[in-house]
Amino acid sequence: MNMGTTKTEDYSVKEMSISKYAKAFSHPARIAILNVLLKRQSCICGAIVEELPLSQSTVSQHLKELKSAGLIKGDIEGASVCYCIDEKEWKKAQQHMSDFFEKFNSTKMKCC
Repeated sequence: MNMGTTKTEDYSVKEMSISKYAKAFSHPARIAILNVLLKRQSCICGAIVEELPLSQSTVSQHLKELKSAGLIKGDIEGASVCYCIDEKEWKKAQQHMSDFFEKFNSTKMKCC
């Protein structure tokens, strides 16, 4: 992950992972793409574009971001690429995000 001039070595592997997933989840089009993949529960190729109000090139850019984060994987089948959720990475993202959110304890909160 490229974080510009920040010192990535100052952050834990888990912090870097959470950041990677948060970036992938940061656009509603990516959430919509993930919802399509989750709904279908199988590899799909061109059907993603048919289900979203986005151009092929825009969908491709968002797929690239999701693949870069490891949340999806794609296999080349002839002239097309078939995408699906990467189950191993999905479970890892789920665990990291869950661990992060579970750190909040409202009974101990003494703020504002």
